[in-house]
Amino acid sequence: MMAIEERLVIGHVLRGSTTGFVCGTRINKLDLPQFGAFVEAPCGNGANHGDAVIGLIYAIHVDDDPLVRQLILADNVTPSTREDQRINRMVPVEISVINVGHIANNALRQALPPRPPLSLAEVEMCPPSRMVTFCQRFDFFRLVLNATELPADELLAASLLLAADALDDPRERSAFLVRAGRELARLLSRDLSRLESVLNLIRPAA
Repeated sequence: MMAIEERLVIGHVLRGSTTGFVCGTRINKLDLPQFGAFVEAPCGNGANHGDAVIGLIYAIHVDDDPLVRQLILADNVTPSTREDQRINRMVPVEISVINVGHIANNALRQALPPRPPLSLAEVEMCPPSRMVTFCQRFDFFRLVLNATELPADELLAASLLLAADALDDPRERSAFLVRAGRELARLLSRDLSRLESVLNLIRPAA
């Protein structure tokens, strides 16, 4: 019997579009999301249960608020004051996501979703099984590589390394990264310097 994977809600949608969305979260939840992580949120108003947007985290913003500005100028800020401000701060941490796929009628597609998630929709970390299934194909590479408003190369590399980590067998991880490298070589055949940079980013550490 397969183990039921835990739902890990990291925040709620603040604003969104068909190309991406931003969710807000508390600072004490920042041990879960990270650059390159796969996340998902309900698509549209949720009329079709199970329809979801799949995206990659490309930025995490910790903005200030009036209290932080005051505390910066204070001497000897105590650990308890610092912890209280982080837990009860009035401004949420913002997590920016680029959409790379969606689920519609139980079909997984690597394309922009037909509609964005709505405000206050729950945003979850994709479980390992979802990452493995999603990365059976590499059609989403173009969506990331063609994005100009984010660090596309570093983002794609980070997401591939996280997807590889979701595989149990080291040989499967290696084979997955080799297959991804071949697809990158095909897509970036006319930009060898960029190709070399991305391949270096996904090369396993010595």
